Amino acid sequence: MYKIMTPGPTQVKKNVRLARAQECTNPDLDEAFVEFYRETCQLISSLVHTYNETLILGGEGILGLEAACASLTEPGDRVLVLDNGVFGKGFADLVSIYGGVPRLYTVDDKNPIAPLALEGFLEKDHNYKYATLIHCDTPSGILNDIGTICPLLNRYGIMTVVDSVSAMFGENVRVDDYRIDILCGGSQKVVSAPPGLAFVTISDRAKEAMTARKTPIASFYANLKAFEGYYESKWFPYTMPISDIYGLRAALDNIAGDMGILARHARIGEACRKALSEAGLKLHLETGFSNTVTVFDVPQGTTAKDILRVMREEHNILLAGSFDSLSGQVIRIGHMGSNANVSDMTKTMEALDLTMDKLGIKLRCSLKEKFCEWV
Repeated sequence: MYKIMTPGPTQVKKNVRLARAQECTNPDLDEAFVEFYRETCQLISSLVHTYNETLILGGEGILGLEAACASLTEPGDRVLVLDNGVFGKGFADLVSIYGGVPRLYTVDDKNPIAPLALEGFLEKDHNYKYATLIHCDTPSGILNDIGTICPLLNRYGIMTVVDSVSAMFGENVRVDDYRIDILCGGSQKVVSAPPGLAFVTISDRAKEAMTARKTPIASFYANLKAFEGYYESKWFPYTMPISDIYGLRAALDNIAGDMGILARHARIGEACRKALSEAGLKLHLETGFSNTVTVFDVPQGTTAKDILRVMREEHNILLAGSFDSLSGQVIRIGHMGSNANVSDMTKTMEALDLTMDKLGIKLRCSLKEKFCEWV
């Protein structure tokens, strides 16, 4: 088996795997499961510091993003798409699918979105139903300041949809303080459960906007209103993936019991970045580094394909390249969730030392030694 050090999916702990092996009941008929589902949703809400309702959806993380857009967007709605990365730009496609009119606010993709510049834009143009924002844009690892940007958008009456799939629980998220209307997460990143579940927290303002629509939501599976009253009626809109949710609950319990999770991600993320820089490898970003994924440029003299191949075949470690405009240009190390531990990161740095040497890339110092020095 490979050691998975990718920015999702991540390593899955034994207690999560065992939870998924529990005996199944019928989630459509067993009211005890309805209670379990609701309690698990409430746990997510508490972990992201909100009184808003959370829903767990039976689909990979992107289902939450699409469900947010499907449920809010009516034909002709203007939607502000904040774009400083591949996934940020990608929201425009979801908006368009449901008849909205995306307005891309495109800025430098090697730095986070600057709130002051965004405010200057909003002073001139703020007639938007909602805005989409990526917390951590995983292809580049850039981290946007949702704690400043979302309250700014709120001051202009703009609802917010935040994709924090790759950041939440590894970076601070406080939904109520930040005035986030829909927060989207997924099971396979910091949560460290297998892929297959999305979850969304939904503000009262977002619910009111869905209720006030003049046109029906153009989806069934991506329709958040389909869950309306599920608890009172003890009836889900579709059969819930019960084993996946058992595993998710175990993973969330792990997070709830891990008081140092944010500090550990910050310490490991910083040590990884410093080790790479001191060894002479170029971090892809200029500023705005996420503590869940580190991205460095492929050095001259080798290729992303060769680095990934040697790491996989000779050291049994999976790292990730990237895609879209970054395809073949960078290597991504995922130090999120279960991956964010000193032992696995030390082995990864040691394997990178050996890989670079085999490929003829001379480093200024040992990645492993510098990582251990800084961590």
